[in-house]
Amino acid sequence: MSLDIAVQTLLDRMRGMPPFELSTVEDARASTAAFLAFQEPQRLVSRVVDTTYAGSSEELPIRIYVPEGTGPFPVVVYFHGGGFVTGDLIVSEELCRALANDVGAIVAAVGYRLAPEHKFPAATDDTFAALCWIADHVAQFGGDPRRLAVHGDSAGGNLAAVTALRARDEGGPSLTCQVLVYPVIEPYADTRSRHEFREGYVLNAAGMDWFWDHYLTTSADADNPYVDPSKATDLAGLPPTLIVTMENEVPRDEAEYFGEQLAEAGVPTEVVRVDGLVHGVYWITAAVPRGNEIRALVVRFLVEQFAGRTIEGTVR
Repeated sequence: MSLDIAVQTLLDRMRGMPPFELSTVEDARASTAAFLAFQEPQRLVSRVVDTTYAGSSEELPIRIYVPEGTGPFPVVVYFHGGGFVTGDLIVSEELCRALANDVGAIVAAVGYRLAPEHKFPAATDDTFAALCWIADHVAQFGGDPRRLAVHGDSAGGNLAAVTALRARDEGGPSLTCQVLVYPVIEPYADTRSRHEFREGYVLNAAGMDWFWDHYLTTSADADNPYVDPSKATDLAGLPPTLIVTMENEVPRDEAEYFGEQLAEAGVPTEVVRVDGLVHGVYWITAAVPRGNEIRALVVRFLVEQFAGRTIEGTVR
């Protein structure tokens, strides 16, 4: 399928901008922050609470979005993308507000330490600590700790998958489901999509490597299942999973392969590839309206899982 016309317009506007692999960390963070210009107006929610949790080494922010209605509400624990290096609770706020309203759930957006100042395992130590804190405290905000989901996009999708793995391995909170939107899974993956979309689609293959280089402490980290969850010796017992990939993106194949592994391990898994779109459009539906198709998939899956419906593993 050809590129979505709004995506092509976006790529044309981005032509001439330095790619991530030629950027400083500060410039990369500014580029991610610029996504705010491509977002819809922020929707109202019933309440927004800014608080903190005890990360593995310091207090870190959590922003809690409470929808209209009467609780207790199911809870979505959201980890923002940005390659482990960029992103924050500001650039992802429009998305979180929309999810809170559309799912009818509390969305707890988690701040975590970024690389290269804080390399692996800082981010995953923080996100697992955040999940445990939310399970212990969300009832005071009207949340139901028995209905918890983890969700993330790009690097946040990786952190969500790793957090679910750690929750299983380390006796953490029980999860209703996990939702991974174009997750990056395997460092330096040698896949067909990496070669096919290596340049010209927002995130180049070299840019992907730039992010991994900043996140990993040593080359051996690439084989750690808390970096690459596809390296886990056993994926059984993980929660029902939705993985959404884009047709035109470098990490598409590694994410879809992870979905196949989950299904083979007996995890109810749905993998959906969205034609015509590229990495990064989940946050920018004003510029790329078909990004709302991704949101609709996420909302539908979360609503069904919180309602206790079972799924058949599918790939489409």
